[in-house]
Amino acid sequence: MEQLKTIGRELAMGSQGGFGESKEFLDLVKSIGEARSKAEEDRIVLSEIDTLKRKLLEPDIPKRKMKEYILRLVYVEMLGHDASFGYIHAVKMTHADSLLLKRTGYLAVTLFLDEDHDLIILIVNTIQKDLRSDNYLVVCAALNAVCRLINEETIPAVLPQVVELLSHQKEGVRKKAVMALHRFHRKSPSSVSHLVSNFRKRLCDNDPGVMGATLCPLFDLVSEHVDSYKDLVSSFVSILKQVTERRLPKSYDYHQMPAPFIQIKLLKIMALLGSGDKSASEIMYMVLGDLFGKCDSSTNIGNAILYECIRCISCIIPSPKLLEAAADAISKFLKSDSHNLKYMGIDGLGRLIKISPDIAEQHQLAVIDCLEDPDDTLKRKTFELLYKMTKSSNVEVIVDRMIDYMISINDNHYKTEIASRCVELAEQFAPSNQWFIQIMNKVFEHAGDLVNIKVAHNLMRLIAEGFGEDDDDADSKLRLSAVESYLQIISEPKLPSLFLQVISWVLGEYGTADGKYSASYISGKLCDVADAYSSDETVKGYAVTALMKIYAFEIASGRKVDVLPECQSLIEELLASHSTDLQQRAYELQALLSLDARAVESILPLDASCEDIEVDKDLSFLNGYIQQAIESGAQPYISERERSGMLETTDYHSQDHHEVPSHALRFEAYERPKPSVPTQASTELVPVPEPSYYSEAHQPVSTSSVSERESSEIKLRLDGVKQKWGRPSYQSSTSASSTPPQAANGTSTYSDGGVGSSSSKPRSSYEPKKPEIDPEKQRLAASLFGGSSSSRSDRKSSSGGHKPAKGTANKLPKENPIPVQPPPDLLDFGEPTATSVTATDPFKELEGLMDSSSQDGGSTDVMGLYSDPAPLTTTTSVDSLLSELSDSSKGNPGTYQSQTSKGPNSKEALEKDALVRQMGVNPTSQNPTLFKDLLG
Repeated sequence: MEQLKTIGRELAMGSQGGFGESKEFLDLVKSIGEARSKAEEDRIVLSEIDTLKRKLLEPDIPKRKMKEYILRLVYVEMLGHDASFGYIHAVKMTHADSLLLKRTGYLAVTLFLDEDHDLIILIVNTIQKDLRSDNYLVVCAALNAVCRLINEETIPAVLPQVVELLSHQKEGVRKKAVMALHRFHRKSPSSVSHLVSNFRKRLCDNDPGVMGATLCPLFDLVSEHVDSYKDLVSSFVSILKQVTERRLPKSYDYHQMPAPFIQIKLLKIMALLGSGDKSASEIMYMVLGDLFGKCDSSTNIGNAILYECIRCISCIIPSPKLLEAAADAISKFLKSDSHNLKYMGIDGLGRLIKISPDIAEQHQLAVIDCLEDPDDTLKRKTFELLYKMTKSSNVEVIVDRMIDYMISINDNHYKTEIASRCVELAEQFAPSNQWFIQIMNKVFEHAGDLVNIKVAHNLMRLIAEGFGEDDDDADSKLRLSAVESYLQIISEPKLPSLFLQVISWVLGEYGTADGKYSASYISGKLCDVADAYSSDETVKGYAVTALMKIYAFEIASGRKVDVLPECQSLIEELLASHSTDLQQRAYELQALLSLDARAVESILPLDASCEDIEVDKDLSFLNGYIQQAIESGAQPYISERERSGMLETTDYHSQDHHEVPSHALRFEAYERPKPSVPTQASTELVPVPEPSYYSEAHQPVSTSSVSERESSEIKLRLDGVKQKWGRPSYQSSTSASSTPPQAANGTSTYSDGGVGSSSSKPRSSYEPKKPEIDPEKQRLAASLFGGSSSSRSDRKSSSGGHKPAKGTANKLPKENPIPVQPPPDLLDFGEPTATSVTATDPFKELEGLMDSSSQDGGSTDVMGLYSDPAPLTTTTSVDSLLSELSDSSKGNPGTYQSQTSKGPNSKEALEKDALVRQMGVNPTSQNPTLFKDLLG
């Protein structure tokens, strides 16, 4: 009853502004919430801005009122209006002694200001003072401002205080200090490069929140330098194992999942560390296998962890059982009704088929359903999957599907991407050249000018080169089919410019080659193209050149050329064109029509598009003409370099130079004085030659400014006298500094033959329904995946590549796959191997970085602070411990399955913990508190 009365009084006070806010502020919030239009809301806010400007100018404003005014300013700023007139008052409030006012001021300035604002300099001193405060709440408020407002120039001002706070007694302060140091590393890595070891220390913090915050900077560091953190693989695996075993407090659970965000971050780090590293991957097998059994797939956060496990497996070198578990998780995603889970399943499937291509065949019907789903995002992701799994047997079906989808969308950006993928697949897996030309025609016709111009050049080169063999009949059939297809397409309206260029080139080269079509027919089609696209000068240029080739081939073969009236009118029109290019082509065509057959054959030989053109860069064919001109009295050629006087320094001494006038300016350095030989300088007036000034090496100098000259003027002999004015000359020496190339962190790709068949029932209790399968979908799946729609998990997968067809477009030999020894299976918990026990301390690198607080040799539970300690029997040796664990596992071969379904066994859990301690840290010799090494 008393509680109800208290709640009633608080509600009554709240309606009257009893929570610290005045009635005006509550009325402001209420009026804005009841506004029916944006204009009405803007009118209310502008009226409030005028009120605040007037009230902030009043003298001696009470602190309580000023706090409310600052909050009202925050409200105005959040609604998108300018409140810069009150920024200085928020800065002043950060200097207040009251904790409530100070935190309000810090909150306001972090919302108002950015790191480059002019007022930042006014709060740096306040932040420095608050970082040394005895009240940890003040320190936390200052650290929040540091993470938002400190820029690269002001980092040195607060960096020492932040580093000191890493060892603060309050875990909240340590966590925020780690976050601040992480921001410093992102803003200016060089300023905190010497403090990176602090992140390793905080990984061993005894508070899980601090440890979780440390994972974020460590992820960035591992991404930059993977090899430098290979020694932490065992540490990350051990931390993840303890998290999954619920060693952390219940406060870290989210939807009954223990610290899921810490798990996801650890999986991302492990994926980086295990990429291409077999030994590191083997350490991760056990904990990844446990995750697949413990994740709850009924919640979004559980599915997120499963998806991150799949991504981790696709990056490391997986084992067959891990691939089987990942395929089982993907099957659940694809069979779900949620589009989000289907999207995750398609993405995960695309990652795993790089390792085991046969995994996709188990889910072919689900992939077909996603391909026909109305969700456009899911459909695009499915096309990405099909792009990755294309091979010679299914390229026709996949490319046809992609072209149909490209026709149906209006997004030019994605249409360009789909077109480029179709071209790439067609060039790589084309079963025949005729099919390749048909696909290119469709891509050009529907994608238009979005296609890259290189694709057009490759298509013309393919038609010109043919099959690349000595099969002239096949090449003739290829070209004839191209000509026939283009004659059918050319009558369609509004064809893309790039496609018309290809059509004109092919008709000009091979339109009359087989004699099926006459020159008049082909030339008439080309004139129609030039007339229909009269505004496109490029297309008209290609059409005129094609006409020139048609008439040249006719003249060379001895046949009479009858120029069509429309062609003659086109030539006359282009002779007066404003385009010099079209005008020149028209003049060349007109001149070619008046030549004889021998001259035309020399100018434009038949089928010479593939012949290499040899370019004589020295123009040696003009040597005779030049020699004749010189004998007739012509002057020899002087190069541009000699004409401009730009001579190399090495040739300077062997050249005769003109005398430099005495009044010319010299910009070279003075000559370095010679060492003095006599003890006293002679003042004898004798005629001496003027010293010559040579330019520095590799500097071009004009001959007029550096020529030597002899002078008979009377000068002082100043040899040996110290020079007091002018700059001394110097000789620049170029030293080639070579930087040794860094060793690339090459990651070798390991491919598994596939998922091995499993006789045991999967762990999941999910039984999919067996709906009726559409025969059309079965035929489509058989075309895409090369088989029936039934599950092929029991088939032996083949890892060999697909041999390209004879008529593929690229004709590049595929590399033979290198057989790779499959990694050992470490998910079998029945017989632990001796190789899983490491004799060295995985925290040996961290040993010097931590302050050991105890020196005794007793062993302590890893998460002793978070769970009730369990009594353990100390094992004297690793061998005895392994033998006991091996005996227990041999007696019960179904241990792993029973633990997954019925929960962990207390006795075996204790034995596992003892084994982990022996594997990670020797509790009797090096680290007395294993929890201090792993989580603090």
